[in-house]
Amino acid sequence: MKVAAIGLGSMGMGAALNLLKGGHDVTGVDPRAEARDAFIAAGGKAVARAGEIAEGTEAALVLVVNAAQTETALFGEGGALPRLAPGAVVIASATVAPDAARALARKAEAAGLLWLDAPVSGGAMGAAEGTMVVMASGAEAAFARAEPVLAAIARKTWRLGDAPGIGSTVKMVNQLLAGVHIAAAAEAMALGIRAGADPRMLYEVISSAAGNSWMFSNRVPHILDGDDTPRSAIDIFVKDLGIVLDTARGMTFPLPVTSAAHQLFLGVSAAGHGGRDDAFVIRFWQMLAGIELPAKRD
Repeated sequence: MKVAAIGLGSMGMGAALNLLKGGHDVTGVDPRAEARDAFIAAGGKAVARAGEIAEGTEAALVLVVNAAQTETALFGEGGALPRLAPGAVVIASATVAPDAARALARKAEAAGLLWLDAPVSGGAMGAAEGTMVVMASGAEAAFARAEPVLAAIARKTWRLGDAPGIGSTVKMVNQLLAGVHIAAAAEAMALGIRAGADPRMLYEVISSAAGNSWMFSNRVPHILDGDDTPRSAIDIFVKDLGIVLDTARGMTFPLPVTSAAHQLFLGVSAAGHGGRDDAFVIRFWQMLAGIELPAKRD
């Protein structure tokens, strides 16, 4: 299948490489030369702009940052639209507000494209291993056309209905929980460190006890290793929890716990650490209370 992988970031690169392994004819799209070079070295083709993908591309997997980038990549000047085959499917996997997903779907359908509202979970590791979870909604025809792509990049695709926006609603709830759990894990570790507990022993105990969560087990090792290399960045949760809060505000729906978590991520971003790994929201407490975090391991 002739596929464009638009966005070769931490998740997009892994997905694009798995599409190559699946035997697809893949063109990666990314403005960064280093990302293009890495994909070309792996055996793919790469271009800087979506409007440079192969004529007659049958599927576009869009793994960019937000709705604005999705719209630009597809419909903007130099976008992919003129290069897509009639009836091509767009697999829109950026985390966006449900209203934005619906608006983009209407625009695509008016242009004769199939649209799958298909945000993903699994992070860079899930993308690299082809084990992402896809939360998708769209017409049966869109699912059918997208199936070869989804089979290459995901271990599970949830079919959530035929209306765009449902997938993004479910992803929004997932991001609420993910962001709150990361913030809670950081707060717990900060308290333990300040109280004098050995950080590694604290992690081992909590990981085996009722207070554990997937995010605690996954993110706290980054803190213990002193490794703030962004697998998922602080600024991702500034954006994603912002989507959650904006959507809830439009429904007059209170989210006090999410609001508190968002302020923590926002505060650490404002201090200049927005590009660092999201586990390092713990720097909020480091700045406030002067706790000593584990040093980076060699």
